[in-house]
Amino acid sequence: MDWTKQRVLVTGGASFIGSHLVKSLVEAGAQVRAVDDLSAGRMENIQHLVGEGPVEFVQADLREPGVARDATAGIDVVFHLAADHGGRGYVDLHQAGPASNFLLDGIVFWEALKAGVNKVVFASSGCVYPNNMQDDVNAEIYLTEDVVRQPHDADNLYGWAKLMAELTLRAYSAELGLKTVSLRYFTVYGPRAKEDHAVMAMIARAFIGQNPFEVWGNGQQVRNWTFIDDIVRGTILAAEKIDDGTAINLGTMERIQVIDAVQEILSYTRRKAEIKFLSDMPTGPLNRVADNRLARELLCWEPQVPFADGVRRTIDWYFATKDHCEVEAALGHLLTERK
Repeated sequence: MDWTKQRVLVTGGASFIGSHLVKSLVEAGAQVRAVDDLSAGRMENIQHLVGEGPVEFVQADLREPGVARDATAGIDVVFHLAADHGGRGYVDLHQAGPASNFLLDGIVFWEALKAGVNKVVFASSGCVYPNNMQDDVNAEIYLTEDVVRQPHDADNLYGWAKLMAELTLRAYSAELGLKTVSLRYFTVYGPRAKEDHAVMAMIARAFIGQNPFEVWGNGQQVRNWTFIDDIVRGTILAAEKIDDGTAINLGTMERIQVIDAVQEILSYTRRKAEIKFLSDMPTGPLNRVADNRLARELLCWEPQVPFADGVRRTIDWYFATKDHCEVEAALGHLLTERK
């Protein structure tokens, strides 16, 4: 795809992932419109690209009447990343906010179809996978795309909204001819990420010198954290290669226990602390790791940044840009809320 000829909309364009995607699309030559209500995104993430730069920015809530219609006008490709979302604390403890994603996604998809958009690329999530497949930390499980089938068992209302959006796009593709693809992101981290996700929370705790160092659950939970650069590269490749509503995992196949990630972060930051496990805090599924074979087959994509490298790059960024007092004062709130 020649991006120099594409007019692109990125919803949630000032967010962590959205801002990195906007930057890469601009570098590829695309004309970019970013829409964000700044409820979780930060203008500072894309400020250098707006104004005299190549990005048109619109601060607005896509759920409000007429906003999605205006946003999709004249657009060739929609990257739909906007969502009411947060980390595990938010997803487990708040259901009303994520429920609004049913409305948000439906409006964006319908207006994109009516506007004659060529393709919709949707940021889905590992939260669409059945909870009952992810409860044994001792099993070597890799989640393949085809296990998302009836009877569905998604992760909280956030996961159900992502699943319904995937199914909607698949139907739009099959019945209405809209080109679509859904990308199941597996816990993304990196510079600009917020402290509401596990890796960033661990880094924040090390940054403020928390002792005892708090870990939600017993630390045995298994995850595969994916570095932002790999996610953005896979997202653009999917926009170029997939048209039929296929859902594709974007995640590493590294199996990392939470406690091992903690020890990696403490070691690199040269912090020593007692570990305090909080068994009453949300942990989510105990064993969530992607199988990325389909992405390798269809996109010629595989992750290039191992966790050890990516987390060190993220720590370097965090320690160079954050204020100790501000992080210490806000961390408890950030772990369970959107702002």
